[in-house]
Amino acid sequence: MNPEQRLASLLELPSETEVVEFKEAKNQFDFSKLGKYFSALSNEANLCRRKTAWLVFGVKNNRTVVGTRFRPSASDLQSLKKEVADKTTHRLTFVDIHEVQHPQGRVLLFEIPAAPQGTPIAWEGHYYGRDGESLGPLNLEEIERIRAQNRASDWSAGILPGASLEDLDPGAIMQARTSFAKKNPKLAEVMQQWDTPTFLNKAKLTINSQITRTAILLLGKPEAAHWLNPASATITWILKDRDGLERDYEHFSCPLLLTVDEVFRKVRNLKYRYMIEGTLFPEEVDQYDPYIIREALNNAIAHQDYELGGKVTLVEFEDGRLCFSNQGEFIPGSVESVVRADAPESRYRNRFLADAMVNLNMIDTIGSGIRKMFLIQKQRFFPLPEYNLANGRVEVVITGRVLDLAYARKLAECSDLSLDDIILLDRVQKKKPLTTDQARHLKSKGLIEGRRPNYYISAQVAQRSGEKAEYIRNRAFDDQHYKQLIVEYLEQFGSARRADIDRLLLDKLPDILDEHQKYHKVKNLLQSLKNQGVVNVSGRTWRLSK
Repeated sequence: MNPEQRLASLLELPSETEVVEFKEAKNQFDFSKLGKYFSALSNEANLCRRKTAWLVFGVKNNRTVVGTRFRPSASDLQSLKKEVADKTTHRLTFVDIHEVQHPQGRVLLFEIPAAPQGTPIAWEGHYYGRDGESLGPLNLEEIERIRAQNRASDWSAGILPGASLEDLDPGAIMQARTSFAKKNPKLAEVMQQWDTPTFLNKAKLTINSQITRTAILLLGKPEAAHWLNPASATITWILKDRDGLERDYEHFSCPLLLTVDEVFRKVRNLKYRYMIEGTLFPEEVDQYDPYIIREALNNAIAHQDYELGGKVTLVEFEDGRLCFSNQGEFIPGSVESVVRADAPESRYRNRFLADAMVNLNMIDTIGSGIRKMFLIQKQRFFPLPEYNLANGRVEVVITGRVLDLAYARKLAECSDLSLDDIILLDRVQKKKPLTTDQARHLKSKGLIEGRRPNYYISAQVAQRSGEKAEYIRNRAFDDQHYKQLIVEYLEQFGSARRADIDRLLLDKLPDILDEHQKYHKVKNLLQSLKNQGVVNVSGRTWRLSK
């Protein structure tokens, strides 16, 4: 739901809860106390198994809106994210800060992420919680409840009684040795002396020479996949045409160490030629950077919730998109927080599997893979990876072409843009909504213009990117200009029906508006003229007022 709807739902609560706190904060609010509430609400959201908690400024405890002037500057408000991150565990900060213009005043909704599983969140080294509506220290029992979450059983480390080395693929074991040596060059020579059981133990594929689910998943023979039932060791590749109709498909099973390469070869990584005048872009590139394909696919394998019985899927669309998906919640909670943190995750769903994939050079231990995917797409002037975290799945779409020429040119010429700014501008080119705070931030930098939700490239960027014609098509004239056209028409012809006025104005309204929005724009202009006493309507005919 949007921020306005979220506020309405919170105001309907009969009282505050462990995960919702209202504060008047009419002018100022103590920063240290705000941080304590962040810690408390984050920890309580974890304990209540909620994804987020809410701290609301500008509302009394009885849910009466009074408005707040806390940090009225958009840039000052957004800087609060870093200020909070500097004093919390693992630099956790707000998912977002939403600004709502309520009829009774400005309201701020601070969206606070739940503490990551196994990690209570401290503010300046102290853990906080709530007892009903009261703020106080998080008690030891609750701290241990959160910490114990990390000690839950790891599906991927499960030992399979009855499975043996005979269930592993010799070719996969050979490839595992090669990959291990590449990842651990200092051990390459001594590794030659290890027999197979020793190597598998050292690579963290087996435990005391006992076959694990991870060993079967990565190195198992296809016929050994039954050891994982009811989990599935399947990767499905599907090719769809431009209409979304399935043209081809293939299923791949273990050993996934080798299967990843087979899936990679199925992707038709065609050459993409930039059809842009001048020398701004290279002539030709692959549609998809190989690193991105492998990173997205290996991440899906590493983070799949195998206990749900689903499979990893790669859908290739002929219009230049790849969609990777796997079952399971996105544990970090927010892709943006992962990109900004650029650090290893504190918890993995399949820790044993992830460690083995690190040792086999399939994923990177430094935890910067997602950020690197964003940077590669940025450097290619292509849209950024798009994540969908709904319905208990993680989906990431990679686009292998320029989606918006103005956006691509802007990235090429505006080298001083931060990755945060580019992430927001990527939403603009994809016509995805911006929060009030995000829009104000981009407007404060002169990057966008327009009114919500119809934002477009600003004159400043249009000047630098050569998109002057597009800017003019998108820029709305002052309403008075359109009203004057209506008045002049009525002065000349005496009267007009609505269809006449539509023909007069619709093709003059900015291209950023769709047909429905243009129709309502004309309706509002006529209503405004009527309210001003300039025109009147009789039946369906409009005339100038006497």
